[in-house]
Amino acid sequence: MQKLQHSVYSLLFLVLAFSSLFFARDFLIPVAMAAIFSMLFIKLCGWFEKKGSSRGMAALYCVLIFIAAISLIVFLLSWQLSSLAENIDEMKQRLISFFNRARVWINESAGISLKAQEKMVKEQSESGSASAGSMAASFAASIFSMLVNTVLVLVYMYLFLVYRSHLKKFILKLVPRDEKNTTVNVVDEAGKVAQHYLSGLGAMIAVLWVMYGIGFSLVGVENAIFFAVLCGLLEIIPFIGNLTGTSITVLAVLAQGGSGKMVILVIATYLVVQFIQTYILEPLIVGEQVNINPLFTIMVLVLGEMLWGVPGMILAIPLLGIIKIICDHVPDLQPYGFLIGIENQKSKRTGVLDKIRNLFKR
Repeated sequence: MQKLQHSVYSLLFLVLAFSSLFFARDFLIPVAMAAIFSMLFIKLCGWFEKKGSSRGMAALYCVLIFIAAISLIVFLLSWQLSSLAENIDEMKQRLISFFNRARVWINESAGISLKAQEKMVKEQSESGSASAGSMAASFAASIFSMLVNTVLVLVYMYLFLVYRSHLKKFILKLVPRDEKNTTVNVVDEAGKVAQHYLSGLGAMIAVLWVMYGIGFSLVGVENAIFFAVLCGLLEIIPFIGNLTGTSITVLAVLAQGGSGKMVILVIATYLVVQFIQTYILEPLIVGEQVNINPLFTIMVLVLGEMLWGVPGMILAIPLLGIIKIICDHVPDLQPYGFLIGIENQKSKRTGVLDKIRNLFKR
């Protein structure tokens, strides 16, 4: 009976927790993003403080560096997008020609006449135009919300860096004295997990930019830098991001009038880059800081998208890594930490890989 009660309470807690995450997402998303990003800059903020800066100024320097990095990425994308816009009319004509050929193929293979296809498209466009005004209003509201959330993330990030010691002391006051050492270890390891994961991910994205840029340029993709930056940035969403970026690149190649051979070469570039990323970059750069098995990686990505949308997919992996750290240090939760993680199977690496890995660790 007691076990049944415990199971019921656990289920009710999970329902309440997920409901709270969903209904409070407008408040929680900026806070969670700021907390994760601030963990990335803790070491740099401490370095500025050792050089004589006050904590407030050190936190401000970190926020300005973060803004500069985001601005650089936006500049690269907008610079390439402006040159891409110059060829938009030509791409539009090619797309129209491509869709006309597709209509003929549908007519020949499925038996749907061109008039029937035009009627279907017309009905769809009429139903879409009726809600065009509401869509425009929704788009404007989403842009405004995104700007507000961006400001909130920067403000929260600054305050988290300034008051990080105060927040740590608050957490220590919540636990008994005999558990304070364990709590300190949990807080420190959680910060390191997010820090190492994000810094490793940033370094890997930079390497992906170079590889995709070289590969797409050799293939002959127009505005190769734009698509390289886009494919690299989408890597922040595991599994889904790289497929999305490559699909967009393939569609752009078709719109640019690229041949089937060029499409195959783009896909081949993607496969080569993914091989290098999976077997070389991730073990060397990202490492095993977020030791989560693929099953729960996919599950938490789907759950994050359901609860918080795209921000949820971005935050899912580091947040689950922090949850795993907590589970590993709480005896009652250790089975769940084991379930989420990967069994430690130490395989013998080659001498060359070991040396390269040690270089990255330094």
